[in-house]
Amino acid sequence: MALTRWDPFREMVSLRDAMDRLLERSLIRPLRDWPGLMGSGLAISVDMYETDDDLVISAELPGLKPEDVDISVTGNTLTLKGEFQTEREGERGNVHFQERRYGKFQRSIPLPTGIDTEATEAEFEDGVLKVKLPKPEETKPKQIAIKAKL
Repeated sequence: MALTRWDPFREMVSLRDAMDRLLERSLIRPLRDWPGLMGSGLAISVDMYETDDDLVISAELPGLKPEDVDISVTGNTLTLKGEFQTEREGERGNVHFQERRYGKFQRSIPLPTGIDTEATEAEFEDGVLKVKLPKPEETKPKQIAIKAKL
């Protein structure tokens, strides 16, 4: 058994290599391979923001109609499902390249606790779906008046 001298810099280089591999793998990996981002099928772009009264989820769904999208809430998870339909081959002629995606999509979005899912509203305009989930009264901001003492 041979003894080797401990070199602390060798340990740091291996940690750096491990971090480089981790970042390289996560940044180069295609969008469809990210777990939880898509569920299954295609990825759709979603924004979630909060107003004084509602939690709003906005999703880009170009080319779809409201009846093409299924919205469901199970527990504290909102799920959007649908399918982008391709044009029939005879209508397209010779395709030189295709950048638009076609197929099924499903996106599950975790919701904060305390959201009133029974009063959920959804509207669809210009290819953008907006789902409004009312916040309970306890979580809405309240203005408190300050009394001055003289």
